[in-house]
Amino acid sequence: MTPEEVGRYAESLPDVKRKGTESRPGWYVHDRLVARLHDENTLVIRVPLSRRDSLLERYPDSFGVPPRMEAHHKVEAYLDRAQPREVCEAIDLAWQMQAE
Repeated sequence: MTPEEVGRYAESLPDVKRKGTESRPGWYVHDRLVARLHDENTLVIRVPLSRRDSLLERYPDSFGVPPRMEAHHKVEAYLDRAQPREVCEAIDLAWQMQAE
């Protein structure tokens, strides 16, 4: 999945707006982070802690949690190896959490 595809998908969700810079865009709903591009291959996605382990177990090559994010509601999606449906699933979780 490319950063452009991420943007198109995220912006297709209700009330999601793009913010940030050209090189580090982020997508927000009601000013709450859904996802932010860390670099061209790494997308940081805010997901509920209760669902994070499930993503990591089902898609170990697609998602990770570096030590700096362990205490936060976030995962990294590795766009160069994740399937689009997996990334979209995580973005959906983030959108649901943040839209409430």
